[in-house]
Amino acid sequence: MFKGKKIGVLMGGTSAEREVSLNSGRAILKALWDKGYQAIGLDAKRDIGLRLVKEGIKVAFIALHGRYGEDGSIQGLLEILKIPYTGSGILASALSMNKLASRELFGFHQLPIPKYYLLRKEQASRFKSSDLPFSLPAVVKPCGEGSSVGVNIVSEAREWKAALKEAFRYDYEILIEQYIAGKEIHVGILQDKVLGGVEVVPKDKFYSYQAKYTKGLSEYILPPRLSPKALKKAEKAALEAHKCLGCQGATRVDLRVDPQGRPYLLEVNSLPGMTTTSLLPKIAREIGLDYNDLVERILNKASLKIRVPERQVRPRRKG
Repeated sequence: MFKGKKIGVLMGGTSAEREVSLNSGRAILKALWDKGYQAIGLDAKRDIGLRLVKEGIKVAFIALHGRYGEDGSIQGLLEILKIPYTGSGILASALSMNKLASRELFGFHQLPIPKYYLLRKEQASRFKSSDLPFSLPAVVKPCGEGSSVGVNIVSEAREWKAALKEAFRYDYEILIEQYIAGKEIHVGILQDKVLGGVEVVPKDKFYSYQAKYTKGLSEYILPPRLSPKALKKAEKAALEAHKCLGCQGATRVDLRVDPQGRPYLLEVNSLPGMTTTSLLPKIAREIGLDYNDLVERILNKASLKIRVPERQVRPRRKG
């Protein structure tokens, strides 16, 4: 569909997930070259708008993670420039990135989520464990970051100070969430269909940034060790979460499944990691979809998401 058109793979950027994004972008770029596409890598820094125009980019493959790449910012720029792009649109990207906004939507749609509590930086000095609507342990996380950046588990009162300090380094709003004992399950979705899932078993106390990106610190089990009924429930919750946020293209939905087989949604990654060893490619390989074909399928659904009539009628002035 896009053969012969110049494709820009947007990577890097300025978020805390820059290095992960660069790795995703390089892998995508190689896959596109292998498939015969005319593609170049573009580091999405402050001049990215000028670079897109100067290079004559006709379609953008977004390989960014975190702020300004996964939160609707770059999507808005591409809409203005009328450059079709992969993944979700502005609103879905922003909702997915903000953990509070996504949870409120999940709750509205009666999807299963852990209990949670919002804490703003100016309230931190007055915060007490007794303010929470649940007991410890609790997960402390910035509202607007990914890749477990700034995330900690608090099991004892003495751990609050360090956990809050770390989370507030990345955001002025943080989410304190009920810890769900059980299995960590990630479900891959492509074009509104479930690809499958993977169970993640970190050697650390949780699936931290280090556990995600340090070789040997996590074990990946495909398919997940769940009963068919529990797996179906998890996949159903994941697909409903993807749809209720309005996501498009490829996403990865993270969940916890408790010992009774009940799933709890954690987040929807609207631009999941795309290194050759990332979770979405692992899930795709399990069903026989190799990395290069996965990249091509994602590319083929690139589009502009804001649709307006060809001839817009301006409202008449009153009087």
